[in-house]
Amino acid sequence: MVTRSSSNTEALCGAAPRRALRAFLALAGLALAIACGEAALYAANVMNGLHAAARTSGTLALEGLHAPVTVIRDDRGIPHIEARDLHDLFFAQGFVEGEDRLFQMDLVRRFVEGRLAELFGAAALPSDERMRAWDVREIAQRQWEAMPADDRTLVDAFTAGIDAAIRTQPLPVEYRILLVRPEPWTPQDVLAAGMATVIDLTEDWNDVAARDAIVRKGGIAALRAARPLSDSCYDVPVLVGLRAVRPAASCAASDRALSAELRDERARLASNAWAASAGRTRSGRALLANDPHLRLQIPGVWYLVDLRAPGFHAAGATLAGTPGVILGHDDRLAWGVTAGTTADLSLFEFPAHPDPRFFRTERFRVRFGGTVVRRYYRTADAFDVRLRDGKRVLVRWIPYERPRSAFPVFFALDRARSMQEAIAALRQLQAPSLNVVLAAADGTAAYLLAGSIPDDPAWGRWIHPASDLVHHYPDVPHAALPYVPPSRDAVVWTANNLMYGPGYPYRLSAQFAPPYRAYRIARLLQARTQYDLPYFTRMQLDVRSPAECELARRTLAALRGLRLTATEAVFARVLDGWDCEVTPQSRGATLAVALRGGPPATDEDAFLDLLTAARRATTAERKALAASFFATVLAFHGNAAAVPAWRRAGAVSVLHPLARLGVRFLDGTPFPGNGDAFTLRMQKPGFSQSFRAVWEIGAWDRGGITIPEGESGEPGSGHYTDQARAWIAGRLIPLPYSRAAVARAAAERLVLLPAAPRR
Repeated sequence: MVTRSSSNTEALCGAAPRRALRAFLALAGLALAIACGEAALYAANVMNGLHAAARTSGTLALEGLHAPVTVIRDDRGIPHIEARDLHDLFFAQGFVEGEDRLFQMDLVRRFVEGRLAELFGAAALPSDERMRAWDVREIAQRQWEAMPADDRTLVDAFTAGIDAAIRTQPLPVEYRILLVRPEPWTPQDVLAAGMATVIDLTEDWNDVAARDAIVRKGGIAALRAARPLSDSCYDVPVLVGLRAVRPAASCAASDRALSAELRDERARLASNAWAASAGRTRSGRALLANDPHLRLQIPGVWYLVDLRAPGFHAAGATLAGTPGVILGHDDRLAWGVTAGTTADLSLFEFPAHPDPRFFRTERFRVRFGGTVVRRYYRTADAFDVRLRDGKRVLVRWIPYERPRSAFPVFFALDRARSMQEAIAALRQLQAPSLNVVLAAADGTAAYLLAGSIPDDPAWGRWIHPASDLVHHYPDVPHAALPYVPPSRDAVVWTANNLMYGPGYPYRLSAQFAPPYRAYRIARLLQARTQYDLPYFTRMQLDVRSPAECELARRTLAALRGLRLTATEAVFARVLDGWDCEVTPQSRGATLAVALRGGPPATDEDAFLDLLTAARRATTAERKALAASFFATVLAFHGNAAAVPAWRRAGAVSVLHPLARLGVRFLDGTPFPGNGDAFTLRMQKPGFSQSFRAVWEIGAWDRGGITIPEGESGEPGSGHYTDQARAWIAGRLIPLPYSRAAVARAAAERLVLLPAAPRR
């Protein structure tokens, strides 16, 4: 619960520019001058908060530590923590994350627990009502009870470190703007925060409902046409192997799939990862690259960290508010992931006569609005949700049925000494399903799909009748999931795409992510017989888009021979001159992206039919296609001369969560257009590569990792946006790992000392 006494109101009424003041007034619906005594005092205190920064040098005594802990921060503000035992290591990690990202962590916690209205009032209530359906607080409690005792100790220590930061460090400026104070953390809060990405990578039940509607209207054949499993002309399944990859087939069957995939504007799950064994590299060491694609925001999703204690050394990225290293490396191996895009939800029609014993009451504390009560239906293995059309359905989801945290899996990865230990740990992962690539010090590389996936015959394609609730679908056996075993000659890749070839016994998904990024990865890997770190780094910056190029070429073929107006001819020439690269200076890229946006005022099926028949179309049909194309681009750009370069047309803003309230001075550095949703350098409004990492196994100081903005969530720290320039330039920054490299990079040194417990 958010509390605010008169004393802490006085302390928090701090400095903000007038825009922040107006935003808060609009949010609260109160006269801030009355709440704080005078607006000038509020503004002054928020300004103080903008300049405040956490303690990062000297010594600091904290309750709960067993022995001194050293925190060295490099020139990016990344903490390199060394402790004498695991308890102190995880305590210190919680402390530094609390120092740098407390408000972000608090928002994540409140979001998944359905408690944002306690901060933002009634405007956040719809989000809370949706999130309470997942019942994350109960899931987190059951995860805690099921967690091994040793792992609970680490989460407990991490939690205590967060609370130590709350007690001893300056409050983030956002708390001053909103006039609230942070609540203490519990281990269950940490587990709940860890569920945020699990939920983010779980399919939206509305997508299942949309497919169900297609099936009910036209059967499975209609669904196959409208929502293909993949685009077979570009498929490059990792299980088939690199030698089997061929240039994309020029087949008419791909037209509808190509257009359907390119025009699907849903927030697609996306990431890239690939690895090469030592037998395929110039250095004789295995290589691994990973760039997960997640929400583009400030602070960023990931927090970089280097953790060292006896028997434990791992570095890389963790999700803000979670312990350990989630993606990165230890002394012996590195790992990277992409979302599995598998069918992880089973939907059922809501029973006509629900059992009254299973209705539950949830209470929402709404700031400035009292308490709101809502009723939910929850059985032991399913929970109810409302679809966008208001229809009520039941959802069966393994993390709800059998809650088990992913933290122990990643703790085991952080300590894995061999490829076999890492694979054994990943076989225990429940959710989310992940494509994992690994590379080890023994020179091997491997791939596996990890996670618990229900063997549901629907595979997310339709909603079951309520009578099917009696059926419980077993998990696909872990041993049967797609797997490329470790080898010193292996090259593996994943981009959320279809990973298996003909003959594989399970469908696994209603619809995998489009294979276009995976195709480009495979072709770039095929272009070399041996790889090195610079080549992998350049691959992550690649902006060639073969599928969008094909769509543009087929459209141009349909336009040939038509009499065009002067304006139309300019448009066509710009598109015809496009080199298929979505570069900042390209105007053709701007038109290509506008083209796949679809004709704004014509029937899409008719447009696709024309595209399929482009080479044999009649003049009248080609004219209709031309009209559709020009209507599309003119909807985006008024005339040919006005078509901007992609740098401007594809530019994206990096927004702070409070931007929705009009508080814009906390936003990050904007990025020029460079790549799009279907290039390896993925960037689109609201989504982007969330980090870029390349690791050379065993030569850890040579590889590196870069995040889009900065390590700290505190504008006054100096590390709020300091990586943005390197990110835009595509520069990979080393993450010091050896003691010698850490010492050379040291910019600040903080020693955390045990304090006598309070009596």
